[in-house]
Amino acid sequence: MREIIYIQTGQCGNQIGSSFWQTISREHGLDATGVYRGASALKLERMNVYFNEVAGRKYVPRAVLVDLEPGTMDAIRSGPIGSLFRPDNFIFGQSGAGNNWAKGQYTDGAELVDQVVDVIRREAEACGCVQGFQVSHSLGGGTGSGMGTLLISKIKEEFPDRMMVTFSVMPSPKVSDAVVEPYNAILSVHQLIEHVDETFCLDKEGLYDICTRTLKLDCPSYNDLNHLVSAVMSGISVCLRFPGQLNSDLRKLAVNMVSFPRLHFFMVGFAPLTSRGAHPSGHPNNMMVSCNFNHGRFLTCSALFRGRISMREIEDQMNQVQNKHAGAFVEWIPNSVQTAHCSVPPQGLRMSATFLGNSTAIQEIFHRVGTDFAKLFRPKVLLHWYTVEGMEEMEFTEAESNLHDLIAEYQQYQDASAAALSEEEIYRSRV
Repeated sequence: MREIIYIQTGQCGNQIGSSFWQTISREHGLDATGVYRGASALKLERMNVYFNEVAGRKYVPRAVLVDLEPGTMDAIRSGPIGSLFRPDNFIFGQSGAGNNWAKGQYTDGAELVDQVVDVIRREAEACGCVQGFQVSHSLGGGTGSGMGTLLISKIKEEFPDRMMVTFSVMPSPKVSDAVVEPYNAILSVHQLIEHVDETFCLDKEGLYDICTRTLKLDCPSYNDLNHLVSAVMSGISVCLRFPGQLNSDLRKLAVNMVSFPRLHFFMVGFAPLTSRGAHPSGHPNNMMVSCNFNHGRFLTCSALFRGRISMREIEDQMNQVQNKHAGAFVEWIPNSVQTAHCSVPPQGLRMSATFLGNSTAIQEIFHRVGTDFAKLFRPKVLLHWYTVEGMEEMEFTEAESNLHDLIAEYQQYQDASAAALSEEEIYRSRV
């Protein structure tokens, strides 16, 4: 069995992570303390991907929980699944990052990072064969963005041949928690481009739009947003956790989805959409990022189906979609739609589908964050809070330049035709 180690950093990353563990624990028949109560051998078959068996029928998540302040950890410990986690996998500081990327990356986070890496190393040594690491974090705060990306680079140094996957929450000015979010986001994306193999983009604005427009919630809470995110994370990981067809590990998913190494930022969607305690509703066009995929073209995409549905029916439907919307896909990547199927449905639903798209339209998010960054950086607003922690202005300039290069690459492949891209150019880009 090829195991995954899960790291959740910062307040947002820990809230998302807790919701994810709640969801998949129920799917695998575990109670709030990790004791197996299910009756199906299917639920136990791949339990070891995410869980360690510590005693007869008791399982502990292979999770490392990190924050620079104790409040988030206290809330998880006293929450409904607080006793699920291994107590010495809670690692936290006392001061908090104060929404400052530099504090998470260079000062407070740097003091704590070796302790976190030691715990990750211990978890890895207890595994038979680690396939990769999964990180949930926000790009807008200080700990999730600054310390989160520091952890990612440290893990990549120590385990260079393992897969690195992130669930990254993008900030939005419409639902902003802090003025400096564009700084934190640009500096984080700069790191994600270089050190991560797959990034599943979750956008606060897109999540709020789903809650208000589709689910008709007047004042969505963070619990509502976390519920949506955990549904997607459960859908993405289902073929890792249960027997299914295709995309059965992180590397296979990357091989099928990442056409060019730097272009590994995915749009995600889920159907049918549900709010907590509500009946299924929604429209398949509801994506959890606030960009319109009709404004770009798909390099690749993947649809993961759950429930009792025949593989032939799935293939027929996906072929019809691809033929009907042929213009939405680049013609120089043949067979760019991947499908996977798992017969185990999510709890409370008869069937569901999770969509992953590597679309050039994702550049809209980067363009939005880049514009907000420029408004702050040109007059050097609040920059002293970063330089006082040891950062230099050149780091901001380099991060902004890397983001512009990424946007240009997406645009290049959106505009490219099969004639314009020779086989040699495509091969060189892949290498």
